[in-house]
Amino acid sequence: MTKRTQLALATTLVAALALGVTGCSDSDKGKNGGKPRSNPAAANDGKILGGTPVKGGTLTVLSNQDFSHLDPARNWVMPAMDFGTRLLYRTLVTFKAEPGKAGSELVPDLATDLGKPSNGGRTWTFTLKDGLKYEDGSPIKAQDIKYNVERSFSPDLTGGPDYAARYLAGTKGYTGPLEGKHLDSIKTPDDKTIVFELNRPVAEFSATATLPTFSPVPQAKEKGTQYDSRPFSSGPYKIESYDRDKKLVLVRNEHWDAGTDTVRKAYPDKFVVVMGLKGGQIDDRIIASAGPDASTVAYADMRPESAPKVLPKADVKSRLLAESQGCTSMLQLNTSRAPFNDPKVREALQYAVDKESVVTASGGPALNEIATAYLPSSLTGGVQADTLKIAPSGDPEKAKELLKAAGKEKLKVSLTVSSGDKGVAEALQQGLGRAGVQVVIDTVDPGAFYDIIGDTTTAPDMTYSGWCPDYPSGSTFLPFVFDGRTIKVKGNSGNYSQFKDDATMKRIDEVSALDDAQLARQGWIDLDAEIMKKAPAIPVLLERKPLLIGTNVAGAFGHPVWSGAIDYATVGLKDPAKGQG
Repeated sequence: MTKRTQLALATTLVAALALGVTGCSDSDKGKNGGKPRSNPAAANDGKILGGTPVKGGTLTVLSNQDFSHLDPARNWVMPAMDFGTRLLYRTLVTFKAEPGKAGSELVPDLATDLGKPSNGGRTWTFTLKDGLKYEDGSPIKAQDIKYNVERSFSPDLTGGPDYAARYLAGTKGYTGPLEGKHLDSIKTPDDKTIVFELNRPVAEFSATATLPTFSPVPQAKEKGTQYDSRPFSSGPYKIESYDRDKKLVLVRNEHWDAGTDTVRKAYPDKFVVVMGLKGGQIDDRIIASAGPDASTVAYADMRPESAPKVLPKADVKSRLLAESQGCTSMLQLNTSRAPFNDPKVREALQYAVDKESVVTASGGPALNEIATAYLPSSLTGGVQADTLKIAPSGDPEKAKELLKAAGKEKLKVSLTVSSGDKGVAEALQQGLGRAGVQVVIDTVDPGAFYDIIGDTTTAPDMTYSGWCPDYPSGSTFLPFVFDGRTIKVKGNSGNYSQFKDDATMKRIDEVSALDDAQLARQGWIDLDAEIMKKAPAIPVLLERKPLLIGTNVAGAFGHPVWSGAIDYATVGLKDPAKGQG
């Protein structure tokens, strides 16, 4: 699974973005809390904007934050995974660089194929292509991929995907290669062959091999936590300079061979990421597209105050992407201590939350749909389940009854959110307040958000975060958010509710062991309903991602796997001379 920072939008964005789109009236909701109908795409959904790029020039990315991590062993936030795996490092397998459903198709990357299973799906063998090189011209070896997978176990290298720990055999107690210890379950019989021995059959291991964990890091380049600032490139670009929280400059890796890479087009000569900008600054610069700003794209979501400057103007609106993120935003309740170690209190909050007000604070029905389950609709056949059938605006009276029965008629709890989600936090605060729950809000810088909420020793009572499947399978969602065996003291990822339930963990193992894809899919849907009844988290929203591009940008689209973020594999410029820098 993959995380992302969510940046809230507000009512002004709704009104403008919904031009020509009918909003959801009370009659749309149905009885007993049926969810609102989905709205059609708001802006350029599924389109490639700007035509085909021309090679050359400098493309600038305007961002409100630094990357959480660029170290491939630690990179597990959606936009940063997109940036890292498309520009700096390659993985064994990757996804097609296409919008819509086609973007979810797997293709070989460093490997010659999607991997060969044997031993009933417990053994997977990948063979590397010929001619693969790092930025210094040295060959990429199978041993380097093994090394990066191993270093993902290191306690100091927190925050990354833990599929390796879940799937590989013989990993109990393993803490990485920094002390000279290696995993026997990863074999490299020669420089071009890597074999993974799994603890159970995994039919979708090819998809797992798309994650940054399965990219190469030579042991000679190991710098521990400092590797974050200077990953050694196996992709089309390398780092020229990186001033944390200010600017990152990428230039071409002259040893990258396009003949070995069917996905990355590497159109620009240079990528420059400018960080620490306010959302309004980013929008204004891209809207105006004056001089070099014509060759810019946004990393941060468009801000609500920008909507009147964008959407009534056809020429500007034509430069707005708003793809579905395919993620579920949740209010996660810390079940490790009072008051949320009491299931009745958690159930009460399911009824207390006013999801309609959160929709308004996040951009309205043109960009959001109320979530009624954990699994997004992309994993459940296009329609989310609605197990509890709670009205979209909640039921504060029912919540009060449950709190009274639990002896918690008056609660005071803390809520930590990314600073971009302050409006969402206030909407949650207002909704819970109707049931007598007092919420104290703490906002955190987006770049530090996941590190802070991932420290279980200082974790808040409640956290608002999203979870996105790494590929189209419930196995990349529920086990990461609700399996208590994955909880770490520091670097905890996904299970921010610290939920540890024996029945849930047993069922996760049972569904994970199914080799029939349809049975497994239904198993995850059924488990979703069971966890909803135990309420460790409250599903709130399914969202889109609004991003602006400059007038000189071409080949831009929101990729379905990376939560609607711009696919950096194919974006570039119309006129490179206008993007020099």
